Amino acid sequence: MSRTPRRYSVHLHLAGGQRETVHFPDLASFQDWYQNVLNGPGTESGNPFVNVPIADLDGEYLVVRVHSVIGLRVEPQFSAVDDT
Repeated sequence: MSRTPRRYSVHLHLAGGQRETVHFPDLASFQDWYQNVLNGPGTESGNPFVNVPIADLDGEYLVVRVHSVIGLRVEPQFSAVDDT
């Protein structure tokens, strides 16, 4: 019997050593955000700002430049209570 993650934590590694953790309700919503926002059209030319959803509430965002995101780590969260 396989377990289903409650949500996914995405750890952003930013230029300069900063780290930010954001949460997505499912893998499909993360993939949609990544493909359309972080890796979407218009990001090849220049260095645009993108919105990173930082909370479970709508309308809260961290605004970063695309080229400042140097790494991502996606981690499924199975527990009912956050340990962070």
